[in-house]
Amino acid sequence: MTTPPPQGNPFAQGQNPYAQGQPPQGQAPYPQQPGQPGFPPQGGAPYAPVPPQQPRRKVSFKTVKNVLVGVAVVTAIGVGYIASLDDADQAKVGDCLKSSSSSSSSDDSMEVVECSSSEAEAKVLKKIEGTYTSFTAESECRKVSGATSFYAQTGDGDNFLLCLTDA
Repeated sequence: MTTPPPQGNPFAQGQNPYAQGQPPQGQAPYPQQPGQPGFPPQGGAPYAPVPPQQPRRKVSFKTVKNVLVGVAVVTAIGVGYIASLDDADQAKVGDCLKSSSSSSSSDDSMEVVECSSSEAEAKVLKKIEGTYTSFTAESECRKVSGATSFYAQTGDGDNFLLCLTDA
């Protein structure tokens, strides 16, 4: 024969009509010793916690400014070097020169050009290292056969004199 279910509300809190031999509420169903395998301690996760993701580092205005200044300096140095490759200080005997079109009237700098070019204005007959005034440069180039003019560069550390003839 079967026993009838207990009287009252079977769904009331704290009552379990089918519980027989259950431990009191709040105790684990099986005794557990620390360090023994089994169920994890109540409230603990069965896996190690994942460390939080590191926040992304924001690029500051100062960093962007420093990078742009660095790029500008390197670019200026590169442009200056490339522009100086055809300056008069690179001229050798037999090279042809023209007046720099970008220079002002007070700056009579010269650039090396191809002698077959229509821009060629003068041809280098002799290059002499040293510092020369207008008077000493003219007297030095008079000693060079065929020289009709001269170009003297002084003041920037690379001082020289070019004795020239018409190209």
